[in-house]
Amino acid sequence: MADSMASQQQRQRAEANVVSRHLPPGYTAEPIVTNATSGNASPSSSDLNSTHEPQDSLKLQGGDIHREIFKIGARAKLVQRSASFTGPNIRRSSTFYPRNQIPASEQRAPGGFRRQFVQQQRRIDPATAPVTRDFVSFLALYGSFAGEDLGESEEESVAPSEDDEADNPTETRPLLGRRKSTRRPIRPGDAGTTKSFFTLLKAFIGTGIMFLPKAFRNGGILFSSITLITVSLLSCLSFYLLLQCRRRHGGGYGEIGSAIGGPRLRALILGSITLSQIGFVCSGMIFIAENLRSFLNAVSPGATMALDTKALIGIQLILLIPLALIRDISRLGPAALLADIFIFIGLLYIWYYDISTLATSGMHSTVQLFNPNSFTLTIGSAIFTFEGIGLILPIQSSMAEPSKFPRLLYIVMVIITVIFTSVGALCYATFGEQTRVEIISNYPQTSKLVNSVQFLYSMAVLVGTPVQLFPATRIIETTMFGDRASGKKSSATKWKKNAFRTSITVLCGLISILGASDLDKFVALIGAFACVPLVYIYPAFLHFKGVARSSWVKVGDAILCALGVMAMVYSTSVTVSTWIRE
Repeated sequence: MADSMASQQQRQRAEANVVSRHLPPGYTAEPIVTNATSGNASPSSSDLNSTHEPQDSLKLQGGDIHREIFKIGARAKLVQRSASFTGPNIRRSSTFYPRNQIPASEQRAPGGFRRQFVQQQRRIDPATAPVTRDFVSFLALYGSFAGEDLGESEEESVAPSEDDEADNPTETRPLLGRRKSTRRPIRPGDAGTTKSFFTLLKAFIGTGIMFLPKAFRNGGILFSSITLITVSLLSCLSFYLLLQCRRRHGGGYGEIGSAIGGPRLRALILGSITLSQIGFVCSGMIFIAENLRSFLNAVSPGATMALDTKALIGIQLILLIPLALIRDISRLGPAALLADIFIFIGLLYIWYYDISTLATSGMHSTVQLFNPNSFTLTIGSAIFTFEGIGLILPIQSSMAEPSKFPRLLYIVMVIITVIFTSVGALCYATFGEQTRVEIISNYPQTSKLVNSVQFLYSMAVLVGTPVQLFPATRIIETTMFGDRASGKKSSATKWKKNAFRTSITVLCGLISILGASDLDKFVALIGAFACVPLVYIYPAFLHFKGVARSSWVKVGDAILCALGVMAMVYSTSVTVSTWIRE
């Protein structure tokens, strides 16, 4: 009992600390101040200025409305009696005050009679505060994906709700009708550490891991391993800088950019997110087409004569266009969960086959430590694989204890670095120069298990494609149509949005067809051009301009930003030139 009371007092003090940062100083709702000033509820302005003692919050303009907010701090300062005390509760006892009646001292305060009347009508116990923990949590935690509310907006209309009807007046009823909207309200985070741990793993482990074996072949087993570890460390540093910016300015990625660099920087960040998401979708479509082609060739050799990679990309569009028209991202949840299960099955088989083969046959004779001809492709592919910065801030906002997020993030980064390095190194050590982009095609095609894994992994990437396309679609859609435009009441707007979503899906298909000839180079190009700014340039710039105070810290930010710019320019130019030359 004592522990529960202590934890409750600690929670109340924490809530009071959060709320106090948003309230004007010098005003309180403590009972001592309230009783001392109840007889003089409307002093002159000179009296307020001549004393430094705390004043009753009811003296503020609109004091009745925000009274309960001030009471949060007052309750935290009350001395809690021991649980063994058996005397009557003065506040709640019906002997002293009826259940639906407030003390006379509070009735004499401004608005007291109206509160008394409302509470009698609604039978509200004064001890039950209309301000809940949701309000406090809202002040403490606030964030959204890339600074954007990507939920589908609906046409808002001013209309009173059922609770605001005239026959049921309440203390909190607004003078104007509430706005009805289908936008989901911002809720405080409630995810525990374990749930956030697995969410982070799912955020980083996706289709990019399948491109690592070919990346190891392009760079060599030693160089590629060092590159992955280096990219992981730099990514951790960039995540730390972004979290520092979030702690200072609040909000999501786009909102941080707007607060520090203005709307142009916010637009630049959202543009990079859109470009990277479209790149992920296109690379996934190419991977699906090539993987399915290998699967069909193993199951039915004659089928690949009629269905090449371009035709398989076109077939994907038939399935993806209806899924792209889904407005509510939550409806894609089962598909995303199914994709995670299929990816996990594929990884288990890869580890099993590679380790057993290396244990019996040893490392392939063509394995190199460093490949000087195409090592730059490894850099872009590694950055592509580690790109998950768009989900860092939303996952932190979803946690019940966001202060534990940095440590959790670094633990996850260590784990995924081990996973990524092991998959790339084991596959390259097993197959050497024969390592293909669609790595599952390297495994025995006569095995039914391999065929099943190949098909399931392709379906995993396919059902996860709409989820990846959704952020890019909503960002562009909001820019074109506005965040309030909806097709709920306007069929024209609805069909315009449907046409736009169909067009962007077809555009991804066309880009995939153009890049289908060299998937590894396409992945490297997306990683170098779209992902480098998001992971290395923007966080360092935001920290330099909005957080850093020490000259040494600013020098470090400038160096990281410069390295990001050089890596983007160099890797992009070399990848493009290699692609053109070959």
